[in-house]
Amino acid sequence: MPTDHPTELELQLLKILWDEAPLPVREIRQRLAERDRDVAHTTVITVLNVMVEKKFLKRKKLKNAFLFSPRVKRSSVCGSMVSDIVSRVFDGSASELMLSLLETSDVDADELRDIKRLIDRKSRRVSGKAPAAGNSRKSKESKQ
Repeated sequence: MPTDHPTELELQLLKILWDEAPLPVREIRQRLAERDRDVAHTTVITVLNVMVEKKFLKRKKLKNAFLFSPRVKRSSVCGSMVSDIVSRVFDGSASELMLSLLETSDVDADELRDIKRLIDRKSRRVSGKAPAAGNSRKSKESKQ
């Protein structure tokens, strides 16, 4: 199934470039190797050029090398990928995704505190609004 999301290797390259950019191919390949992903130089060049065509990256020529930088923001890519998972796997239910994450992941006390803080912040933003019908775990369970 075709997707607008980056492939696994493309996502690794984006993560490198989100952390430090612009970088030439040689340094990008080195960062991949440091992350235990040793990929042939020609493969890295090919994937970077495909990412330029897909508009994930931009490249700029400097002397005899190309420097690559992200054209897309981390938050945009993450948001799009999470929205896709929520839609395709959890039938549009963000709460089902959150419950699944909490049930299947090892979450430490600090992470739980951060999650509670984010939920409180979100609750304050939407206060006064009634929950969407059919969007809670209880309503889904009662339908089963």
